[in-house]
Amino acid sequence: MKFYISTTGIKRVTISNSGGGKESTVAATGATAARGRLSSRTLLPVVLVLGIVLPFLFVRIALLVLESASSSSCSSHIDCIRWRLFSGGDTSQKLSEELTRALMEVKDGNSVDGGIEGSLESFNELVKEMTSKQQDIKAFAFKTKAMLSGMEQKVQSAKKRELMYWYLASRGVPKSLHCLCLKLAEEYAVNAMARSRLPPPEHVSHLADTSFHHVVLLTDNVLAASVVISSTVENAANPEKLVFHIVTDKKTYAPMHAWFAMNSIKSAAVEVKGLHQYDWSQEVNVGVKQMLEIHRLIWSHYYNNLKEEDFEYEGKHKSCLEALSPSCLSLMNHLRIYIPELFPDLNKIVFLDDDVVVQHDLSSLWTLDLNGKVVGAVVDSWCGDNCCPGRKYKDYLNFSHPIISSNLDQDRCAWLSGMNVLDLEAWRRTNITSSYHKWLKLSLNSGLTLWQPGVLPPTLLAFEGHVHPIDPLWHVAGLGFRSSSAHGKILEAAAVLHFTGPAKPWLEIGSPEVRSLWNRHVNFSNSFIRKCRILG
Repeated sequence: MKFYISTTGIKRVTISNSGGGKESTVAATGATAARGRLSSRTLLPVVLVLGIVLPFLFVRIALLVLESASSSSCSSHIDCIRWRLFSGGDTSQKLSEELTRALMEVKDGNSVDGGIEGSLESFNELVKEMTSKQQDIKAFAFKTKAMLSGMEQKVQSAKKRELMYWYLASRGVPKSLHCLCLKLAEEYAVNAMARSRLPPPEHVSHLADTSFHHVVLLTDNVLAASVVISSTVENAANPEKLVFHIVTDKKTYAPMHAWFAMNSIKSAAVEVKGLHQYDWSQEVNVGVKQMLEIHRLIWSHYYNNLKEEDFEYEGKHKSCLEALSPSCLSLMNHLRIYIPELFPDLNKIVFLDDDVVVQHDLSSLWTLDLNGKVVGAVVDSWCGDNCCPGRKYKDYLNFSHPIISSNLDQDRCAWLSGMNVLDLEAWRRTNITSSYHKWLKLSLNSGLTLWQPGVLPPTLLAFEGHVHPIDPLWHVAGLGFRSSSAHGKILEAAAVLHFTGPAKPWLEIGSPEVRSLWNRHVNFSNSFIRKCRILG
């Protein structure tokens, strides 16, 4: 017998049998080499496959356990897992169908069987509730609906409160404006220059000269009046032809006079006159008192009959807040119906509200042919057909009352007030003022329900048939609301921008982009403006 041993290890043993002449060879793999080949060729691929498969298997089993916890169709978790493992791809489809059925039941129902103690406050509470009590999908859907409904109510309530606070912020007089009036009143008392004659003697003859362009403002806001006049003069082709007539109340007369006396506009004439300086007839005095009393009664009636449901919808909510504005009771606003009595020597004027800013020359308005009508106003809108520049008649008047519905079309566009051409000669030939008082008395006898509180509703009725429409770009309104359809080129092309709405340009609640159009005409270098910290 012969043995042959390799130097690299025992790889082969050859046994030779000399007697038989036969040779037997046995091949064997060494233990060390065999383990090496098993580790490098077989073990590594197995580990890689398991590393890829096991995480997916773990996640799948975890999902099945969670699904089985909320399912009511299985007797145990093990049965649910076994059923889901061998049921294939139907699980997701069945779960989706079950969720759809639960959502449809929630949509048609009002509560969960057995009731819900109260809606949950957050998603974390919902998860905790569902996992702790192991409730089914139907209960989950109902609880989600209750939670979302509660959140929606809170959002609506917050929006309503925020809108109300926004309107309330527009009702007060800013501290800076109050300061300005006090400082100017003090200056009027101690400074002779602040009491100097307005207009200067060389311009007095212009006040009743019909060849000049007369502009009328009825206001108790000094800063606003200064912006109206400065913007009009700055954009006028012939500012020396302009004559401004400012009518104010007794308490504002001194600061108003002081401002324009110390900030005189050399190229135009400015007259400041207080209501206490007018010598009106007894008839006019009685008419003014009756007018204010009826408007006060309408306002009080509307306020006392408001109901909580009137504030449920945003549109109704806004109209209620606007109708309760203190401006509805302002003497300066209601006096415009007496403009022919205020200026008996004038024939044609342009009336401007104090919340406007002028961007272009207005001189062609005085030569505008009104075709025998009393007032020239924007009626049609720049935004196209069936698009009113302001609002419709139904937004001001009560068309459920036969007196209103039998005389007017509720879908007609209301003409814009705030920038109007007034032919006072034509006005004096009509019965507009007496018609205005007639409608007031009719409202009083009809239970004060013909219209909402405000200046415009009875004015629309009194001027019916006396309005001549003018180009829409003469007057663009609505800049005092949060969303204005006018923007870009329309704002640039408009001759007069009107801040109708709660957000007046001297308040900080308005849009900065729109307010900048007004602020550019405020003299921020003025010492009184700086002392009262009026900022743009």
